[in-house]
Amino acid sequence: MTNINMNYFYEELLKILDTLETKQGDNIVKAAEICAETMMNDGVVHVFGSGHSVGVGFELRNRAGCLVPFHHIRTDDFVIKGYTTIEDFKNPNDIFERRSGISQKMYDMYNVQKNDAFIIISNSGINGLVIDMALKAKEEGQKVIVMTSMQHTTAEDSRHPSGKKLYQLGDVVIDNCGPQGDALIKTGRLEKICSISSITGAFIAQSLTTEICRIMKEKDYQPPVLLASNVEGYEEHNRSLRQKYLRCE
Repeated sequence: MTNINMNYFYEELLKILDTLETKQGDNIVKAAEICAETMMNDGVVHVFGSGHSVGVGFELRNRAGCLVPFHHIRTDDFVIKGYTTIEDFKNPNDIFERRSGISQKMYDMYNVQKNDAFIIISNSGINGLVIDMALKAKEEGQKVIVMTSMQHTTAEDSRHPSGKKLYQLGDVVIDNCGPQGDALIKTGRLEKICSISSITGAFIAQSLTTEICRIMKEKDYQPPVLLASNVEGYEEHNRSLRQKYLRCE
């Protein structure tokens, strides 16, 4: 009899998180070192994930306790900024996140500078857009941090014309330790349930924040962190930081 209940999911999820912390801790620290160095040199770390991976950018931006020099790149900016129509963006016969050859347009939508770095997230790591973005960043000489499921990406073929997968382009690769297909719990039938990359992504994101701030503190650099609204003087503090990092807005 297959277990399908909250307690079983909790136990299985903890196993994944324990594996992630144990086996990927060193890579998280290496990624944090890249981010800290970038930020302390007045650079920005651009965070890009397509599909559900977009959630990592939300995790790192515009909330109390976040580091302001993270910039969230979103595919729907193509529509918001007038680069394509909503009909084209939602075309089911040409799925946007699987496209290649448009990273230059996406790159040009933002004020990306030479001293910036990238975090690129894809559970499968095989789709055209994320691989294109990583290739473009590498071409520009920028560091690329990759978050992916190694179990998933090594089991499937690349959809990019180069044949490359996202993890092959990372200066640092963080394996989210999730299963192929993302869903964790067997139901006794063909399907599985409870996709976990959003949870592991949030864990990695907040672990990065912790390690970046530790590195900055050890180097006597004040982490550029947003204050919560219950902290005295938060408005002036946050306004000043947002003004300094206008290109992250």
